Order: sequence, then C-alpha cells, then structure tokens
Amino acid sequence: MSAADLARLQFAATTGIHWLFVILTMGLVPIVAIMHTRAAFTRDPEKRAVRERMTRFWGQLYVINYAVGIVTGLVMEFQFGLSWSGLSKFAGNVFGAPLALETLIAFFAESTFLGMWIFGWGRLRRGVHVTLIWLVALTAYASGYWILIANGFMQHPVGYEVRDGAAYLTDFAALLTNSSALMALFHLSLGALTTGGVFVAGVSAYHFLRGTKERELFRPSLKLGLWVSTVASFFVVIVGEMQRPIIERTQPMKDAVLENSGVAELQAQLVKEHGPGNYVPWQDTMRISMDVMTLIGNTVSTITFIALILLWKDRLMRWRWASWIVVATIPFPFIASVGGWIVREVGRQPWIVYGQLTVEDALSHVGKTSLLLSCVLFIAIFVALAVTNWTLITKFAIRGPDATQLGVSEPLPDDLPEGPGGSADEKQPVPAL
Repeated sequence: MSAADLARLQFAATTGIHWLFVILTMGLVPIVAIMHTRAAFTRDPEKRAVRERMTRFWGQLYVINYAVGIVTGLVMEFQFGLSWSGLSKFAGNVFGAPLALETLIAFFAESTFLGMWIFGWGRLRRGVHVTLIWLVALTAYASGYWILIANGFMQHPVGYEVRDGAAYLTDFAALLTNSSALMALFHLSLGALTTGGVFVAGVSAYHFLRGTKERELFRPSLKLGLWVSTVASFFVVIVGEMQRPIIERTQPMKDAVLENSGVAELQAQLVKEHGPGNYVPWQDTMRISMDVMTLIGNTVSTITFIALILLWKDRLMRWRWASWIVVATIPFPFIASVGGWIVREVGRQPWIVYGQLTVEDALSHVGKTSLLLSCVLFIAIFVALAVTNWTLITKFAIRGPDATQLGVSEPLPDDLPEGPGGSADEKQPVPAL
C-alpha cells in the first residue's frame, strides 16, 4: 500500500466514523427541540411533566452522542496539515475561512448554547430554555453548511483564481452559493432527519415490545419519529435525484460511472485536457454504494410509511413482528448515509480539488512508516470512541426514562443550615447531567 493509499484510508475511515456521529446529532436535535417546545407550552401539569420527561430522555441520548462525537471532530481539520499539506497550500486561502467559521460555530456557539440548555433545567424561564435548544439546532445546521461550503469547493471550485500555484478567493458570494454545496446540504439535512426519526421510532418500538408502562411517553415519541422519518425519507430520495444534473454538469466522469456510459470517451478527453493519467474513479465501489443507498432509502421510506399507518390503526404495538421491523430499521439510514458519502468523495478521484489538484500532488512529504502508524492509531481511537458511544446510547436507551439524569436535581445534603433564607428544602436544587 502506497503512502497516498494510507493517507486516503486514514482520512476516509476517520471521516466516515465521525459522520456517523454527525448525522445522528443533526437528526436528533430538531426532534428534541420539538419535544421541548411542546412541553414548555403545555398548560396541563400532568401532560407537561410527561413531555418534559420525554424531552430529557431523548435529550440525554443526544447529549451522549454529541459529547463523544465532538472528540472525533477535533482531529479532522488537523489532518489537512498532517497528510494533505499540498491541499492547504493550494486551497487554504479559499476554504480556510469556511473551516474557521465551522469551528467557531461548532466548538464555541453550539457548545455554549448546549451547555446552557443542559444546566438550565429549573433555572431558566421556559421560553429562554426552549430558545436555547433551537439555537443548538440552528448552529448544528450552520456548522454543516460551512463544512459543505469547503467540501463544495473541492467538488466544484468556484469564485477563485490561481496565482503562483495557489488559489485565491475572488467571489465570496459564488463560494457561498455553490450549487454543489447547497444541494448537498439539503440532501444531508433530510438524511439526518430520516436517521433521527428512525432512531426515535425504533427505540420507542423496542420499549413497547418490552411491555413498557410509559405508554404516554413512548407513543408520542413513536408517532413523532415516524412522521419525521416518513416525510424526510420521501424527500431525501427526490433531492438525491435532483443532484444528478449538477453532477453531470460539474463532474461528468462521476455521472458517466454511475450511468455506466461514456466512461472511455471521457477518459480520453481528460487525458487531452490534463495530461496522462487515470481519471476514472473506482467504478464498482461507486455503483455498489449508489445501489445500496438507493435501495435503503426506498426501503426506509416504505417501512416508516406503513408503520405510521399501522400506528394510526392502532395495530403497530399489537403486531410484534411489525414493531421488530421498526427496531431493525435503526441502522439502515446510517448505512445509506455512508454509501452517499462514498459516492460523493470517491466520485471525484483522482482529484482532491476537481480539475485543479490531484490526490498525489496534495500529499504531504511524510514517510510511509509515519503514515502507517498514524493510520492505525487514528482508526483504533475512532473505532473505540464509536463503540463507547453506542454502548452508552444503548445502555441508557434500554434503561428508559427512569435512568435519565439530564435535568434531574441532585438531593441536597442533610446538614445544610436553616436560616433567614429558608430551610434546606426551600433551597433551589442544582441541576445535574
């Protein structure tokens, strides 16, 4: 395996694992925000208490995924300097700003709002508290936007000029409205909502299979999860097809491989334009990934739609086999999203910036042994984090709302003195995560 192959494997593996955290984070946070909004503006005290417990239960699963996932995100941008210094030299003047903005939003704004939401239970007014979780959702999608602006430039470079072997930004508006980035963001957002909806529906269905007594909590969760995933999965397939004209216009070789037509002609044309080389990406990998993504997308859309009808007919919980199918659907959107990522990234090979910079030219001058060690180390750490994340999520999801610690007050010490401010029982409780 060459140095370039090791560097590509490292970046592909770490990015792919990180993406599994991202898609669940982006999918869950709007659902948690909807739940919290309903709870905050419910006047009936009993219903409000149930909806608050619902918010805290799903919110805790979201926080676990976010907390572990953000660790995996810390090293992503450092890999540009570690393995791909040529990319930084050529395109750093262009996508350095989007990456910096993503870092500011994800690691400062989003984390700040989330921290205030976590520790705001029982301390903040309901309207302020609800606003915080919506700000978390907004910054999560804003973070995704800036990442795709940088990635969109690599897919379809716009708004720049090359001087002395480096790209310089000349049209910031063109960069921000890059069609390759905007349509991908739309597709990504719908895929994330599908993932979050299926996750909520699947965990809820599992608790009904266990004979839960929390029907007032899990039935609305199941209904909301199915509605979100049904609508989102329907449109994610449509938006995916809407990207084909953009791909045909900006990356004709990717389109030719997916259509299995005109590959040889385009190879000959690209050789004339850019010199000798293999400009055909891994065809089998792309086609298999595309087929898997399409098949799973249609399957998830069908399953969630039928499950929603069965829930409306009050048969979903009575037909255990149907509930088990909903549970088994949980991994499907994750697999489909990885397939989509492979199609998007592999399809532009051998370019790292399409038409301007190849993978080989972008590679850092790092020894093969160093790349091998960093590849093994990074992948091992990322796999360990992924296993830790899903172990914790599974543990707390199975335990149910009774094990939720988010927003639960710690018991006060018995030896707190009583004084003019009131007894220990009258002190404000301290929220704990």
